[in-house]
Amino acid sequence: MKIAFHGAARTVTGSKHLLTLKSGKKILLDCGMFQGMGKDTDTLNREFGFNPTEVDVMVLSHAHIDHSGLIPKLVAEGFNGKIFCTPATKTLTNILLEDSAEIQEDDAKTTNKRRALQGLPYVRPLYTIDDARKSMDHFEEREYGNWFDIMEGVQVCFTDAGHIIGSACVHLKIKENSKETRISFSGDVGRYRDIILRSPDVFSQADYILLESTYGNSLHDTADSTQDILMKWIKHTCFDKKGKLILPAFSVGRTQEILFSLNEMELSNALPDLEYYVDSPLSIEATEVVKSYSQYFNKTIQKILQTDSDPFSFKGLKYIKTVDQSKGLNYRNNPMVIISASGMADAGRVKHHISNNIENTRNSIVMTGYCEPNSLGGRLIAGATEVSIFGVEHQVNAEIGSIRSMSAHGDYEDLSQWLACQDPRQVKQLFLVHGEYEVQQEFKRRLVKKGFLDVQIPERHFEIGLG
Repeated sequence: MKIAFHGAARTVTGSKHLLTLKSGKKILLDCGMFQGMGKDTDTLNREFGFNPTEVDVMVLSHAHIDHSGLIPKLVAEGFNGKIFCTPATKTLTNILLEDSAEIQEDDAKTTNKRRALQGLPYVRPLYTIDDARKSMDHFEEREYGNWFDIMEGVQVCFTDAGHIIGSACVHLKIKENSKETRISFSGDVGRYRDIILRSPDVFSQADYILLESTYGNSLHDTADSTQDILMKWIKHTCFDKKGKLILPAFSVGRTQEILFSLNEMELSNALPDLEYYVDSPLSIEATEVVKSYSQYFNKTIQKILQTDSDPFSFKGLKYIKTVDQSKGLNYRNNPMVIISASGMADAGRVKHHISNNIENTRNSIVMTGYCEPNSLGGRLIAGATEVSIFGVEHQVNAEIGSIRSMSAHGDYEDLSQWLACQDPRQVKQLFLVHGEYEVQQEFKRRLVKKGFLDVQIPERHFEIGLG
């Protein structure tokens, strides 16, 4: 048996890991899109590194685009197998892939207008809305905690990863020549003190582990709660500076966490009297999906639901749906809070809001999660004084900040806790994926000290035999 790492290898996005069994059968773990990689992003997303027609079955850990975003392209290029995931992941992936396809088509139209004027050949989107819809025919739902067959000799079990609604850690039992090999893939590990979701589950002993490492060298800031930090930025920006607070937020997970925190502030009579806008049709739809899977919420929210039927709504909250409504916010100068996708600020409506507000010192742009270094959000956090947005150079005069306490990814203590159910001496190899190389090197040193004997940091397209 062999495994090849075709994405999220020494980088955070693009999760794709391909198992090839001795029989020649191939199992793909995730099929994610690279995001925030600058000018290399499109090229990386057009080459899988493997032949989609040779993949027999796929297992999806969760719906985020950096784990699911190339599924329509995979199907369009010949994959004809089943895609296994949890019910909530299927529901979320459906709306996320259609949104992604719409972005691909719109970006291609914009690019081709410019290329036509330059006499250059047209570019094609990675996939279309029709491709996204067709890909959903391949999905098969499975609940947490049950072993099920995906092909002869291969069983899979999902355990709750606590990252977003429906997110799963993927565990495989593979029998070859009467020998059983146990492989666990973390997907993205959530936090053990998440304000909305249940903590990640324990899992049975594995021979090989693929572990995400986004925050493998750091601890999240827990000195102040998310509510405290949001309050500071709201008061500083909207009351002291009389400006706009722009919060780039991923549609699934982060947006709901912000809304829940603001709702909690209202319940304690601490919410400032302002207008709060969610400007992302996808975020609005995703929030409704999250509400429909309340059984995945932790005990704290379950208790809140007994007295508050909607923990994501509060006074002053308004949803923006149309493009004209979104543009209208740019002509208003009164203080407000704008929550908009995408989280890395590389696409979506938030990019337009940043473009229109970044040069005004009254405003603040506060990132609410991880940003690839080359993404717009990553460059702003790094201290860029000038950035190009839609081909126009902008001076960065707005105040830039980040809220590290809001990450849906576990820090190194969370990741260590996830591994605590394992006997390191029985783990033959542990592969670090979904992380920046410098972070992974430091995390590797920590894991070796914890007794893991063979910790690998694979490069993209690296293939290695197991057993």
